[in-house]
Amino acid sequence: MPLLNRKLVIGAARHKVGSGLCRTLGPAARPQLKASTSALNKISVALSQRWYAVDLPALDEKWRSRWKEYAAAVGGDDSVKQVQSKDSHYVLPMFPYPSGTLHLGHLRVYAIADIVARFRQLKGDNVMLPMGWDAFGLPAENAALERGIAPGLWTKSNIAKMKQQLEVMNGSWNWDREIATCDPKFYKHNQKLFLMLHEQGLAYQAEAEVNYDPVDKTVLANEQVDANGYSWRSGAKVEKRKLKQWFFRISEFREALLKDLDALAKDNAWPERVLAQQKNWLGKSTGAAIKFPILATGHDTKLPIEVFTTRPDTLFGVQYLALAATHPIVVELAKKDAELQAFLDTIPGLPLDSKVGYLLPHVRAINPLAYHEDTPGPTKVSLPIYVAPYVLGDYGEGAVMGVPGHDTRDHGFWKHHHSDQPIRHVLAPSEDGATTPLENEPFLEHGIMTEHSGTFEGKTSTEAGQAIVGILEAAQLAKPAEKWRLRDWLISRQRYWGTPIPIIHCGSCGPVPVPEDQLPVQLPDVDWTEGRTGNPLDSTSEYVETTCPKCNGSARRDTDTMDTFVDSSWYFARFADPQNKDQLFSPEAGRNLPVDTYIGGIEHAILHLLYARFIFKFLASTPLLPQYSEETSQSAEPFKRLITQGMVHGKTYIDPTNGKFLKPDEVDLSDPAQPRVVSSGEVATVAYEKMSKSKYNGVDPTEIIARYGADATRAHMLFQAPVGDILNWDEAKISGVTRWLQRLHDQVMALANNTETGEMASVKEYLSAKHERLASMKGKELAQWDAEVAIWRDVQRTIASVTASYEEIYSLNTVVSDLMILTNTLINNSAASSFVKREAARVIITMMAPVTPAYAEECWALLYPSDTSVFHAATFPIADPSITELLRPRHQPCAVQVNGKVRAVLSIPPPPPELQGDALRDWMVEQILTTEEGAAKFSQGPYDLRAAKRAIPVRGGKTINFVL
Repeated sequence: MPLLNRKLVIGAARHKVGSGLCRTLGPAARPQLKASTSALNKISVALSQRWYAVDLPALDEKWRSRWKEYAAAVGGDDSVKQVQSKDSHYVLPMFPYPSGTLHLGHLRVYAIADIVARFRQLKGDNVMLPMGWDAFGLPAENAALERGIAPGLWTKSNIAKMKQQLEVMNGSWNWDREIATCDPKFYKHNQKLFLMLHEQGLAYQAEAEVNYDPVDKTVLANEQVDANGYSWRSGAKVEKRKLKQWFFRISEFREALLKDLDALAKDNAWPERVLAQQKNWLGKSTGAAIKFPILATGHDTKLPIEVFTTRPDTLFGVQYLALAATHPIVVELAKKDAELQAFLDTIPGLPLDSKVGYLLPHVRAINPLAYHEDTPGPTKVSLPIYVAPYVLGDYGEGAVMGVPGHDTRDHGFWKHHHSDQPIRHVLAPSEDGATTPLENEPFLEHGIMTEHSGTFEGKTSTEAGQAIVGILEAAQLAKPAEKWRLRDWLISRQRYWGTPIPIIHCGSCGPVPVPEDQLPVQLPDVDWTEGRTGNPLDSTSEYVETTCPKCNGSARRDTDTMDTFVDSSWYFARFADPQNKDQLFSPEAGRNLPVDTYIGGIEHAILHLLYARFIFKFLASTPLLPQYSEETSQSAEPFKRLITQGMVHGKTYIDPTNGKFLKPDEVDLSDPAQPRVVSSGEVATVAYEKMSKSKYNGVDPTEIIARYGADATRAHMLFQAPVGDILNWDEAKISGVTRWLQRLHDQVMALANNTETGEMASVKEYLSAKHERLASMKGKELAQWDAEVAIWRDVQRTIASVTASYEEIYSLNTVVSDLMILTNTLINNSAASSFVKREAARVIITMMAPVTPAYAEECWALLYPSDTSVFHAATFPIADPSITELLRPRHQPCAVQVNGKVRAVLSIPPPPPELQGDALRDWMVEQILTTEEGAAKFSQGPYDLRAAKRAIPVRGGKTINFVL
């Protein structure tokens, strides 16, 4: 039963109070009880209000059941049949990895997505809100190895658990569109996408250096290698090996990926922070490729070292060169230099900011400016060459020029190795060339060339840089160049639990694509009860051994699987047509794309979003997305709007004596304001931190929902912080939300039980009719008018504010606060007619429905019992600016200031909107002096307003300052 029975509570209260009075007064006094009926009623009503409560968890169950019944009655979720229309809106939260447990971070993002979808539905849009599972990946395979359970069974079990958890959140998911990336029905099309890219030359195989675990016999991602170069799982020393790997040629799209960031920046469609991270990852740099000739003793090394730099103006300040461990010169020298090889072996375990380096013996470099006769002597000195961990082999040419005077990292490296040698500054911040203030730090900005720059002294760095490149270009020692940080996407994974790569390797024909009619290439069953190392696919002969589709000769399947980022790079498009057996999606379904509102964490700002943008641009060049032409396909973007929600932090208790995180039973919370360490009695330190098991601050959202109901939990989570901010979860504060819901429900119950409202026109027509006789109103009728106008004026304000917050999304927290304020306005203006109050309640219920759907359904059913659902019967309200004048209050407070100090606050009519300047001043003076207090204070004596030199009315007549 969703609600406690009000009649039973009232009856019990009456019986208890009445029988007690009877026993106290005795038989002779009992007739006097009739005279106490009024007081008794008041007591019983007060008691009933104290004990009367909405059972929010019961409402969740009731309305989830009703929603399912309705879906069954109309033939199930027909969302898969939807086609793109002018009013369609595709809302999508980033789909979860099925770990088996949802946390509060999941609840936050999925609540936000559902709220946006329900708002759009009430606005009249045809909404799509699908849900699926990012189901491939390393955790499932590790679980299989640890538990002896097939990763498919582990994953499907987790999906079932998490789906149950999702359903108690009162979401409106289109479950008919559900996908799981580990389902062959999905990854068949992953393989198809691979073959589409392969056909266009955008999927290719090449050698790449990888982190190899010699114990587990598998490739590791960088994050799976600890700071000392050991495997995170086996503990083995990680080796660098070159293996043939599959790549997607994302570099072909780099210009479009960079250029279209400007379009995503318009109207704040994507967060600035995300755009900056994408731009930095793409890493386009314009500069020059400069050749440094080599002096080698006892080596065959003769080719110059080419360095890419964006700052050719600092070339006079080069004091060393640094090479990556993979630079060809280093690789060649290491064959004969055991000490160098030993150093190279230590590099995988070194931090990226390490200042260690290996000085190459018998090899020096020459600054190309040394050949210019006007170059100062220090620049002509040969340069030491180091192998340094901070130099990346995949950026530029795997070589950098060290300029300690004008680069922070180079400055630290040089000071570490040459602390006794001076640093050369070739740029200064001012025209006098003074570098004295720069002796202990690098000057990083552009500036004026100093005396160390030869004939360029006094020129601007920009001018000098261009001239230097021109001189060297003429000598064939430099050329203008462009470099990108972005590298082609390595998708190969030497793991079992992923999409098999649909390539067959034939000794005669080479790599051959699997024919489309043989897709999907399915993962074979593997015995996980045995202790396994490496990729199980390598040792599954019935999977590996096959025939070549071209020559029918014996061949071997590719045993790599795809990076799970491939799944998430296009899953959003599959939701548009999830049952399609033949295509990724049909061209008709493709018209539902792109996603209108995409919601997820900032941690996916780079790779996932970048890969999704790349794949969508590729798909836009195919017939699958007919809304794009050959000219517009490169500018296609998968997500019109990106919302990044903040993390949820939990309350953490810390022992101040040792910094240890405290378990729940180690904290005394008898006084919540002063939590104490049980063992010592010390006051514990309270902090909000990222939720984790080690900090004992995790919160199970299903427990919170079971305790308070999904709607109160959603509203509380929304109310606590703006969407983009970190949310510090505080369960204690949810009582404010539950009190609000209770008070509003009381109002709705009272209005539902009031049968006097009848059929009336709109509130606008009702108030307009009353306004015509406003001048003749008195007493109670005037009080009713004031209350009705106050309510409806706040209704109009709230509609505008709440609509803006729903549209903007990041300020959804103000939706709850605005509705709380409007509820208070409704309650505080009890003199208003039931008609106006009922209409205000209708507006509140409609506006809160996206946030608290089950609660709104219950309230709507009380007011409109014949309607099936608020989401089918109601439309989102629209503010009506045409009634602004009608809703003007008869009086408003006016603060009267004299020489800047408030001397009185009076109630006067609001000024006519057309009055300004002196006319407004004169009108306000007249109104102030019309009041009893105004006449007494301001008509004579030291505060005589008529003697004021100047009067300044502000804030629509709510304040006026007189200068006397």
